[in-house]
Amino acid sequence: MPRTLLLTALLVLASTAYAAEEPQYNRVDFSTEAAREVGNDLLQAQMRLEVSDQSPARVAQLLNTTVNEALKKAATFPAVKAASGNYTTYPIYGKNNRLDGWRGNAQIRLESRDFKAAGELIGELQTNLQLAGVSFTVAPETRRQLEDELVGEGLAAFRKRAEAIRASLGGSSYRIVHVGINRDGYHPQPMLDGVVAMRAMAAPAPEFSGGESDLTMQVSGTIEIIFPPEAQ
Repeated sequence: MPRTLLLTALLVLASTAYAAEEPQYNRVDFSTEAAREVGNDLLQAQMRLEVSDQSPARVAQLLNTTVNEALKKAATFPAVKAASGNYTTYPIYGKNNRLDGWRGNAQIRLESRDFKAAGELIGELQTNLQLAGVSFTVAPETRRQLEDELVGEGLAAFRKRAEAIRASLGGSSYRIVHVGINRDGYHPQPMLDGVVAMRAMAAPAPEFSGGESDLTMQVSGTIEIIFPPEAQ
């Protein structure tokens, strides 16, 4: 390598290393958040069926017939989405490890933003199925829209806090070095278990109230305060 080219390369490397090790002053790390209490607009429920018989074929027949009828009934409620869930069949053993029969379980999952329609369907399905649980949450499309709004609110709060820090430190201006956005918290309604649900929903057409969830967007970052030359 020519001497001049080698010297130039060494100078570039030295300059890069110096820049990487150069101290960084007047930087402040902080975070802000925007929070909102959101009305739950999506109901999710699980209906469950359990049957027993001496014959595994009979168990399968009972499960299939009941689930198929339930799905047909659900199809008459266009505002409610229905889908089959877990499906299991297993043997039952008694004394001396003797086969006493067979037991099967099947589930149907329901989802709807129309609480009234969901309640009517659940009331009709409870003739043959048990309500295993109900939960309330914010629909994905609603959550995405609210998150976009909270991002704007969070960034506005971040800029306001940055300006307050600049003024408190006596800087002439500031620049944003880094900023990060994170959905800090989302706390939906817990699912009711089967016993509580059955007690609370004894009526053929239960009425549901979705309640609210907390949605929080956190904005964190680093700013660098710029001071007037005479203040340096």
